[in-house]
Amino acid sequence: MSSDKSQSIFGNQVSKRVYNKAVKQKERFAKQFGYNPEDTYPLFAQPNPVLKKYFNLQTITQDKGAEIAKSKSVIIGTIRMGYGHYRIAMAVASAAHSMGLTPYWFDLLSFDTTGAKIIKHLEKLYSLGSRLSQQFYLFNKLYWEHLTAIGFKRLPYNASDQKMTELFANIYENLPHAVPFVATHAWASQAAIHAGMKRVVNMIPDNWPLALHLSEGAIHTVQTPSAYYGYRTLKNMGKRNEILNPMPKDSLYYTGHYIDHELVANIEKDCNARLNRIKAKKPRRFLLSIGGAGAQQKLCMDIIQHCIPLLENEKLTLIINTGDHKSIFDMIVNTPLSPKVQCKTYTQWADTEKLVSTLSTKDIPGLHVVYNENIFSAVYASNLLMRVSDCLITKPSELAFYPIPKLFVARVGGHEMWGAIRGAEVGDSTVECETTEHTLQALDLLIYDDDLLSLYCQNIIKAKSIGIYNGAYEVIKLAIAK
Repeated sequence: MSSDKSQSIFGNQVSKRVYNKAVKQKERFAKQFGYNPEDTYPLFAQPNPVLKKYFNLQTITQDKGAEIAKSKSVIIGTIRMGYGHYRIAMAVASAAHSMGLTPYWFDLLSFDTTGAKIIKHLEKLYSLGSRLSQQFYLFNKLYWEHLTAIGFKRLPYNASDQKMTELFANIYENLPHAVPFVATHAWASQAAIHAGMKRVVNMIPDNWPLALHLSEGAIHTVQTPSAYYGYRTLKNMGKRNEILNPMPKDSLYYTGHYIDHELVANIEKDCNARLNRIKAKKPRRFLLSIGGAGAQQKLCMDIIQHCIPLLENEKLTLIINTGDHKSIFDMIVNTPLSPKVQCKTYTQWADTEKLVSTLSTKDIPGLHVVYNENIFSAVYASNLLMRVSDCLITKPSELAFYPIPKLFVARVGGHEMWGAIRGAEVGDSTVECETTEHTLQALDLLIYDDDLLSLYCQNIIKAKSIGIYNGAYEVIKLAIAK
């Protein structure tokens, strides 16, 4: 069996045509982005200015700083592509800190390398596709849904990525190779294996098995039993009706949802606070979180417009976290709404923290729009805000797995469909609302009636009791196991 991970994937041989295509792509990228195998990168650690306060996060950088600790530590490899991979990385960093480890943040995009240039190139294409899928129905139906649900599912995509990520490996040279390495993106995991890291865990996102996420040589983790079966059998990842060699059972583990320690530890407290607000007939609190690609802007405005009567009468708290999307923030705050609706804005991290603190003690009805230029603040703001919110409005991305009642709007990519299915079956979410009309219907039910929101809160508490939300802890246990 070949040791070249682009020629054989878990004992499944890749065709010569696919392999040669992967080699040519690697050669093209190497030439286009100036790859030099002799390049080396001294690496240091610095306290993360936003998240050190919450779970002692240290950021690995090329700038001068401290040494990376070789014991009681874990390196978290990630890539800022959308928000989901960062969100998972924050969850596992939080869990690691709660278990006595120092988490080190290693984002492949934060270095001046050939790998980073390739990733930026591909990320631009993916983000463009995500936005176009929301603007053009036929593009979404005929191309984007198929690519993200079926195209990425096939082994040839993994073969191509494995060869490409050989170009990413040199940034790992000066990492302490014996420190556990937890990856929240398959490329970070593949590159770690190419570089010879000793203990690599590949956290697979979403709930739809894709060959894109495979990283042979790593320990793979999944969030759901159905994903476990899909990856174990590699079902539908080959040719039509082809039965593939399965993944070895010691390469794959079901862990549960990847959730931050701060959220898991406070599930009962936060859900009981929601139930108490329902009982006391307090204004509902909705958090609408914009995704990393910045799609679904029109739907966001439709939701705001729909809520204006309640906002005018101070019967609703609507919080929009625009992340680091300044254009969306500007669009919302500059759109004429109603003279009776004051749009309160929060553009500094301290302002976001103050909003959370205030909401933990009293109601603040109205429209609140949050923007943070810093990517860590932009992503983590939703974590803080969801604890003081009654319901999260989100597409069924990685937020689909979080322990807060959720209203699922239309997916962005076919792979997200199964995130909505998971949430609905755990019982903490609506089904996916594919149209604006269905979204607004669900919103009205959650605002004016108590049954759905109460049901979701009760089911979240039940789900915690059987370990559904323990995935991040279980990942760390696997990473540090001898």
